Amino acid sequence: MTSLPRPEHATPRVPGAARILGVDPGLTRCGFGMIDMSPNRKAALVQVGIAGTAAAESLDQRILKILRAAESWLDVYQPDALAIERVFAQEQVNTVIGTAHASGVVIAAAAARGVPVYFHTPSEVKAAVTGSGRADKASVGRMVTRILGLTAMPKPADAADALAIAICHGWRGGTVSGGLDMSAHTQTHQGSSPTGTARTRTLTPAQRAWAEAEAKARR
Repeated sequence: MTSLPRPEHATPRVPGAARILGVDPGLTRCGFGMIDMSPNRKAALVQVGIAGTAAAESLDQRILKILRAAESWLDVYQPDALAIERVFAQEQVNTVIGTAHASGVVIAAAAARGVPVYFHTPSEVKAAVTGSGRADKASVGRMVTRILGLTAMPKPADAADALAIAICHGWRGGTVSGGLDMSAHTQTHQGSSPTGTARTRTLTPAQRAWAEAEAKARR
């Protein structure tokens, strides 16, 4: 159930692109999605997979497996940034705790390697790839497939979500080398307008969804 990359899996970086690791944290299934984001907002798939653990395993061993998986992804692909979904407390308590455990070890693994970590809300990610902060998982998966030019939708959903998080980060702002400052511009499945493009006076649906998500995250 666990996908662990090996050194021979290391894919050559797209010239001039920023390499971003997106993570959809979870103890049962932790999704990992690596992309190269070019300055022209073109996203290319590097690798995608999941790290899975069984509920019957002890908590310490489940957390250790997620840690080892994160370390492997970071060491093999050496990303410029790690983007991870922000944990929300309004979910079921057990789910939140498990997600927080997984999120914490992934963040620590990145920090230990000097890889900057960035957080995005689920609504931000959905808005980035679909234009709607209320899109369902199937819609996100279809758009990820389209954006990356894949022949099939990444499965399970945790893997597609990890790629969506990476794409969202690449399109949202200049937080990695070669990135663009996109926080104030139109966000669509095709990427956003480059820095310096004149702003429109009317917010797009995606921009409104982002504004709402960011306001909730600050509360």
